[in-house]
Amino acid sequence: MGSQVSVDKGSVHVVIVGGGFGGITAASQLQAWNVPFLLVDMKDSFHHNVAALRASVESVLHRDLHSPGFARKTFISYSATFKDNFRQGLVVGIDLKNQKVLLQDGEALPFSHLILATGSNGPFPGKFNQVSSQQSAIQAYENMVKQVQRSQFIVVVGGGSAGVEMAAEIKTEYPEKEVTLIHSQVFLADKELLPSVRQEVKQILLRKGVQLLLGERVSNLEELPLSEYQECLKVQTDKGTEVAANLVILCNGIKINSSAYHSVFAENGLASNGALRVNEYLQVEGYSNIYAIGDCADVKEPKMAYHAGLHANIAVTNIINSLKQRPLKAYKPGALTFLLSMGRNDGVGQISGFYVGWLMVRLIKSRDLFVSTSWKTMRQSPP
Repeated sequence: MGSQVSVDKGSVHVVIVGGGFGGITAASQLQAWNVPFLLVDMKDSFHHNVAALRASVESVLHRDLHSPGFARKTFISYSATFKDNFRQGLVVGIDLKNQKVLLQDGEALPFSHLILATGSNGPFPGKFNQVSSQQSAIQAYENMVKQVQRSQFIVVVGGGSAGVEMAAEIKTEYPEKEVTLIHSQVFLADKELLPSVRQEVKQILLRKGVQLLLGERVSNLEELPLSEYQECLKVQTDKGTEVAANLVILCNGIKINSSAYHSVFAENGLASNGALRVNEYLQVEGYSNIYAIGDCADVKEPKMAYHAGLHANIAVTNIINSLKQRPLKAYKPGALTFLLSMGRNDGVGQISGFYVGWLMVRLIKSRDLFVSTSWKTMRQSPP
């Protein structure tokens, strides 16, 4: 990390918008450098959403009556780590001229440097993006566990990485339940993955007993209650297939969360998906003091927590280098590393472009889904 940097406290103040994986990494590094900063997020706790799907199906209470639910391990207090350098609030705009971040409650936060780490939005339970307290967020996942436990017939809509992991988590925890995964494409998981990885994903799901409906799109999705137990639901596809279900879980439709900055960069600073155009130093095009990291940066690579952390390293390094009048560091996407956890004891993926099987993925990711890494980043002990 290096020593602390000497800065003029009156003239340097970094504001980080968004407390996801990129945001907490950037905040932790600025804290270590003793650079004044403020982290802003609508929630009061970091959400380790890599483990959100398991938190939706696995109750530790189900295994050990004296342990808290698994969801409790996936929310980590911001203020316990960052103290007065954290502000809970919803960012509604940015005043570029006066260098201020605007909050919904009317407060304006001044910045000398800005790191946009707003992440992406998507359906619950894969994402949890709403103003909330730690306890209400945990409760939402514990309620979801109950919906899964009540349901015998479960339909997962979407066969990207979230969908295949969700289906595998349910069948691992509750092998007696009937799980059907419906995907509009013929091939499962993300298109950037090796064909051998995508084929193994399919084989793992079939071995676990997941029913696959591939190349079919759910046609009555808007009429279906999501993530909520019902006695009898009918899920219909564009090919005329009908599946009876008690529970429908949506695992697609992830979108860049651009609401904080869309209005000020809309003319030429945004890619078609709402991500911010950045240069090789991850600076938003046309602004040397504004950086975009994680999902909201228009970088040609999959949107992953791992990449957000790498982006944060570059952004903080470049802020420090700019203060010390040193050359900036460029971000270079590397060969793809992507691990799919298919339940606690299974998985598949690739590291630096090479196939890795279940044993390696289980050791690296599947057992705790990197939960302990986030607690370490936040310098707190898990419950």
